[in-house]
Amino acid sequence: MSLHDDTVLVLKSYEDQAELRQAYLDHLAAHPDGVWKACGAGHITASGLVIDPERGQVLLTLHKKLRMWLQMGGHCERDDTTLAGSALREATEESGITGLTLLPGGPVRLDRHHTPCAWHLDVQYAALAPAGAVEAISDESLDLRWFPYDEVATVADESVVRLVEATRARL
Repeated sequence: MSLHDDTVLVLKSYEDQAELRQAYLDHLAAHPDGVWKACGAGHITASGLVIDPERGQVLLTLHKKLRMWLQMGGHCERDDTTLAGSALREATEESGITGLTLLPGGPVRLDRHHTPCAWHLDVQYAALAPAGAVEAISDESLDLRWFPYDEVATVADESVVRLVEATRARL
């Protein structure tokens, strides 16, 4: 199965945000290359909010290009075979934490936003950090920092706050 087909199946099984979900499905139907960065009309991205429920905090990255505190995530790559795998790869690469596991139940939220490269149709997962996880800054980050849930709104935009809220509701 291709990443495009997997993404369609993931979105069809996602039960929230019906209007936005349908916009993602329409985009993929119109653009066979809609999961790749090369699709100038916009493309699917996959992200993973790294969370440590036992300590009540999330790990955010200070994105090098956007200079904003965000969850880990980015473009799908040719080696990715599933959207969940892409989100887990991104979360692992950008956090430096090995042993992350995705929160069961599929994506937590969808978020469409414009970036310097194109529209990103982000499919957002949550990644559980293992006990004693130690982060390491990647080339894509200026900084990595753990934030208690109630401090996220003081550093990040509404999309990240909504992702944290949706993730906490799923825990």
